[in-house]
Amino acid sequence: MFFLELYYHTVIQYDLINLFLYKTLQQVPKLKNITLNFGYQKTNLKYLISGLLALEHLSLRKSKLTKSKRLNIFLKIKKGNPVGCKIRITKNIMYLLYFKLRLLIFEKIKHPLIDKAHYNLKAINSLSIRLKTPLVFVELESQYQFFKNLPSLGITISSNAKSQNEFFFLLQSMKFFI
Repeated sequence: MFFLELYYHTVIQYDLINLFLYKTLQQVPKLKNITLNFGYQKTNLKYLISGLLALEHLSLRKSKLTKSKRLNIFLKIKKGNPVGCKIRITKNIMYLLYFKLRLLIFEKIKHPLIDKAHYNLKAINSLSIRLKTPLVFVELESQYQFFKNLPSLGITISSNAKSQNEFFFLLQSMKFFI
């Protein structure tokens, strides 16, 4: 068991139970998944392959192409054409990626580079972050010649929280900077 998951079960879960009133343990919020995605405005096979390879390099899992759901005349994108790539990470790899995001990436971005990350807090139980430069990951930076043309990286952290207060308390107790 990864130590963040152990920390969740031993400390955070009891803090949530004491702060918010739950009838069963299944109501206690927890992280469901982390989604990483690259979106492209033009269908270029070279960039799509670079994005797929970058996501697989970051998560150690196989990523998928995302296809356009509708026709976009202004960007000249047909329905069904590939427009990006994404990967949804769960379980132990999710905690490992969360640890990497928390300690290695957001510490670099926190103070001097805060404008390189944008937040989206519209949803109750998810947090969306867009990194303008995905080369802050050491794995991608070391292979600069392959990943120099990557667009901004979208990171979405999802949970099963019922309210935004529960979700923020969960993130703050997992030492996420908000």
